[in-house]
Amino acid sequence: MTPPKPRWRKEMRKINLYYFCYTITLTITVLFCSHAIAAAEDDKQAFQHYFLEKFPKMGLQDFADGVYGIDPPAKQQWLATEELPPYQFDIDDGQRIYQESKTLQSCFPNAVKGIAQHYPYFDDEQGQVITLPLAINRCLQTAGEQTLAYKQGEIASLLAYFSFQSRNAIIATSLPSEQAIQAYEKGKHFFYARRGQLNFSCAHCHVDNVGKRIRSSLISPALGHTSHFPVYRSKWGGLGTLHKRFAVCNEQTRAKAFPAQSEEYRNLEYFLSYMSNGIQLNGPSSRN
Repeated sequence: MTPPKPRWRKEMRKINLYYFCYTITLTITVLFCSHAIAAAEDDKQAFQHYFLEKFPKMGLQDFADGVYGIDPPAKQQWLATEELPPYQFDIDDGQRIYQESKTLQSCFPNAVKGIAQHYPYFDDEQGQVITLPLAINRCLQTAGEQTLAYKQGEIASLLAYFSFQSRNAIIATSLPSEQAIQAYEKGKHFFYARRGQLNFSCAHCHVDNVGKRIRSSLISPALGHTSHFPVYRSKWGGLGTLHKRFAVCNEQTRAKAFPAQSEEYRNLEYFLSYMSNGIQLNGPSSRN
């Protein structure tokens, strides 16, 4: 009679099989991520090359000026306005709000040195893109304090202060994981997808027709879009956030806007920020 094989041998086979499957899965994941990151980098290079070729007199940093980068006469007027900027009081209000809040100081202790350049980023534990406004409200919510409206008001003032402290910092958005790549791809899809009664995508205006006019307004380049918010707009009569601008764009195509800080807009911001890697932050800013 053949004696039974020791149980430890069966257990070792199970363990070896587990590690074999784990190694194969990890290898496939690494290869996928490496390929996807390389593809995203190709996207960014092509995206930036398109605008630099279309506007050969501009350097990469000029796109931080938004529409004024492609309109020299308007830029001169804008620079004159920037000497006494209409958002200065917002920066002061944001500084006051921050200094009076022990909660915000606890969550963002390095705000004086500049933190805006670290957003948006992808949080693997939460499985989502974290923007600076979202981080601000989560900080307040965790402390049991009243959260802020996302489009304007106190949150825009705080962002103005944080952005001002981060001026000249370089956008360096990364794709650290497979989940992050998926969020990037969703943002990319949103940017190029048609929507609304006019059947327009973000790219139809800010890529295909950049530099052309819609009525009296010059269409701004998508490159650098995330570098100069929040923005004081004459049309708004005050300072507004990037997601407020996203919502206005959707409404102009006669599409239903998503809520500010929705997953859709956060992924879109993530994609646009990655496309603008290498550009300096110069927010807050002003526009007509």
